Amino acid sequence: MNLFPADPTLNLLPCNGTAHYHGPVLGADEAWRFYEALLLEIPWQHDEAVIFGRHIVTARKVAWYGDVAYDYAYSGTTKQALPWNADLLALKAVVERITGERFNSCLLNLYHDGNEGMAWHSDDEKSLARNSAIASLSFGAERKFCFKHKREPHATAILLEHGSLLVMRGETQTHWLHSLPKSKKVTAPRINLTFRTMGSCEQTARAAAEPRRA
Repeated sequence: MNLFPADPTLNLLPCNGTAHYHGPVLGADEAWRFYEALLLEIPWQHDEAVIFGRHIVTARKVAWYGDVAYDYAYSGTTKQALPWNADLLALKAVVERITGERFNSCLLNLYHDGNEGMAWHSDDEKSLARNSAIASLSFGAERKFCFKHKREPHATAILLEHGSLLVMRGETQTHWLHSLPKSKKVTAPRINLTFRTMGSCEQTARAAAEPRRA
């Protein structure tokens, strides 16, 4: 647990972007209810990536949701968005109320324990609206989340608590990398929801014209 109460007005980054940590934004009981529902009801699938020409299947599992059947291409693979369920729409409403942003999609990650993490990367895929906000909602095990600047010797980290919200805005994805380091001390699962904005008008129009899966 972080030693001091979260201050959502404090920018965690010294330059070239903004990252605000709101701390827990849901009551403990409500957060655990969402955690259990997401764990059981989301059709989790192992993530895939193409790294140096090799096809990799990760232990971490993912799911991708959106307003329409957006295609999301990253790490050499493409996913098609599923329609929102009631719990995800409720969580999206909470995040939009707090942030004042509008989101049209969400990438979910399931880390079974501390042996699973995420390497340094930026969420800067061309299909995302440029410099749009990304809101990260966490459930379950507390995990350390790290930032490092792409060119300058700046780095920082925050412990993401159960039911907490982290919001990245502006040029953060252009100038900063972030990661979720592995930890042998973490033995419980963590679920992470990153609400995003897909920005391709052509892609949106094409997806909207396609029949929606139930």
